[in-house]
Amino acid sequence: MTQFTRRKFIQLVGAGSATAALSACSTSPSVHTGRYGRKVVIIGGGPGGATAAKYLKRFGHDIDVTLIEPKATYHTCFGSNWVLGGLAQMSDIAQTYGALQDRYGIRVIADTATGIDTTNNTVTLASGETVSFEKLVVSPGISMRWDSAEGYSAEVAETRMPHAWQAGPQTKLLRRQLEAMPNGGTFIIVAPGNPFRCPPGPYERASMAAHYFKRFKPRSKVLILDNKEAFSKQGLFMAGWKELYGDMIEWVPSSEGGQVERVDAQKMTVYSDGGFNEFKGDVINFIPRQQAGAIARYTGLTNDTGWCPVNQQTFASSTHEHVYVIGDASIAGAMPKSGHSANTQGKLVAAAIVRALDGDDPVAPSLTNTCYSLLAPDYGITVAAVYRFSDGSIKGVQGAGGVSPADASREFRTQEANYARGWYAAITSDSWG
Repeated sequence: MTQFTRRKFIQLVGAGSATAALSACSTSPSVHTGRYGRKVVIIGGGPGGATAAKYLKRFGHDIDVTLIEPKATYHTCFGSNWVLGGLAQMSDIAQTYGALQDRYGIRVIADTATGIDTTNNTVTLASGETVSFEKLVVSPGISMRWDSAEGYSAEVAETRMPHAWQAGPQTKLLRRQLEAMPNGGTFIIVAPGNPFRCPPGPYERASMAAHYFKRFKPRSKVLILDNKEAFSKQGLFMAGWKELYGDMIEWVPSSEGGQVERVDAQKMTVYSDGGFNEFKGDVINFIPRQQAGAIARYTGLTNDTGWCPVNQQTFASSTHEHVYVIGDASIAGAMPKSGHSANTQGKLVAAAIVRALDGDDPVAPSLTNTCYSLLAPDYGITVAAVYRFSDGSIKGVQGAGGVSPADASREFRTQEANYARGWYAAITSDSWG
């Protein structure tokens, strides 16, 4: 068994190493113990982990639930584009854990999980403490693939070309850059190939930037360089862009030079087609390829894709007994990596764990996903889907869900924009409230 120290873990996280290792950390003399025999620990306080914690207490009142999350305030990635467009403030997308503690009796530990020992059923924290579990839920979100393009790195992201795909300081940095950009400047968004968190996100971001430019920098342009040939809700986005912003937004697919291979942060230039195409931007938002969060990769929960294989009926890990993986980090069949998916999976895993602790067989689940996107404050579009577990994987239910009608009126689009805000309030309340 391999022991991970806090220093080694942080070195690995900083380096973006793809090495996955089984982490069985030594037992610390300081161990959190539960009030009951049925103990579930959750790593990660995003929409997946927070929802799982809440619903575990709702479904099994006698279960001792501990949530491990280093941040006292969690900023949602969904809704962060609204901050970039000037429709919201950072405080509007901030979630805290007081309700989970006070209303549901969930123990919240403000620390970073650095190791998982499935022999002794403990999680080791950066502080050196350990937490014991009977069942463990890992909801670590994403980490960035710094090898997505030559010249790109964590340092470049933190200084010159933010990804802003984990809300917080990166969101603030990109917003400051857009505010400082000259009227007539070019904002480049480099969109990753599939799979990645929030498939419609880069295109809502382009919309929000265009909305801001239209008001304050009307001669500016938005250029999307895409590492794929198509994107979620593409027809609706492109029709909306034309209606709202004319030719302000340009989309370049991978086959036409959109697949960026190299960046030069000093020259604020990105290159494709072996350097044949070069694009210079005043602000560059480089969204790299992604993989499961660090704790999942360094404890052997991932496969060679960088994501975590699970039994899609229960989200039990395919590699570790008594461990479940939900949210963006998991391989969840047809489900996209989204906040709504994570919320739904949090409820599913809570039910699956309660049944397992009670000695009951799992049931075949149904799941949902809804994703609203704002193209302007009064212009919204949506996609929704229903999923079922069948023949070993999660599949979309044919004829269920769908996208906004292409020929909808402006009144309909305004109504969907209002629904988008209502959806945000509802899902954050359901996860953290």
